[in-house]
Amino acid sequence: MGAAAIGGALALTAAAVSPAAAHGGPHHPAPQHGRPAVHYVALGDSYTSGPGIPTQVDANCTRSDHNYPSLVAAAGRFARFTDVSCGGATTAQIWQAQGTNGPQLSAVTRDTTLVTLQIGGNDIGFGSIIATCAGLSVQDPAGDPCKEHYAPRGSLDQLTVNIVQAAPKVAQVLRAVHRQAPKARVVVVGYPDLLPDRGPGCFPAVPFAAGDVPYLRSTEKNLNTMLRVEALLGGAEYVDTYGPTVGRDMCQAPGVRWIEPLVPAAPAAPAHPNASGEQAMATAVAARVLGPGKRR
Repeated sequence: MGAAAIGGALALTAAAVSPAAAHGGPHHPAPQHGRPAVHYVALGDSYTSGPGIPTQVDANCTRSDHNYPSLVAAAGRFARFTDVSCGGATTAQIWQAQGTNGPQLSAVTRDTTLVTLQIGGNDIGFGSIIATCAGLSVQDPAGDPCKEHYAPRGSLDQLTVNIVQAAPKVAQVLRAVHRQAPKARVVVVGYPDLLPDRGPGCFPAVPFAAGDVPYLRSTEKNLNTMLRVEALLGGAEYVDTYGPTVGRDMCQAPGVRWIEPLVPAAPAAPAHPNASGEQAMATAVAARVLGPGKRR
């Protein structure tokens, strides 16, 4: 997850998304001569679903019609597109219902030819980590109280343990996807850059202690490394969304940042991508699944 800039932006605009695709169901654009029909299924958590980003089309799953799968689907004009990403999902929701939504894996069928998967953040405790670290920051803004909480000196780092424990769960998901759709191309999507890639952060605007920012940054990079390794071992591809979003983290000014802080200024959930962040992830995913010809 380096400091490379996005090589141009996709023309992924609101007008490009068809109504059926926006609602996560199949859509049927005109056939593309010379190209095989693609059934694209998007699996994932809130970083995929796009909570708070207009227009929300599934209240239970806080899913937007401008999340990155919808933008990629619009750019690719696939024969079918099904988005079952859901806010709060862990790897368990691949097999288990989530509220009124069924197991995500049920959307993957033998005729599925492309699957994107962004999962694991909630398995390691994303929400509780954010809340814990923000709460502890006021005790020692210049120190590292969150690191002391999760990795007290002389003890194992609990967040590292969480990542290690999540790895076989991600591997199991990939095996299940391959069983359901043996001909599918499977793409694991990493998480974007949440905090400055260098330096101590921006307390109190983003309430993480100065010493905890490098710790949290390292934790996210370790999570992405795990996802990259599991993709490689599990017969899937990996898309880096951290590198293309460096410099657009939640410490940046409104209009610059692609990740909203704990008090968002743009429509998005706290500590989540805004519309520009979803578009940046769409650019990275589309460059992989559609080829460089889809960049501008």
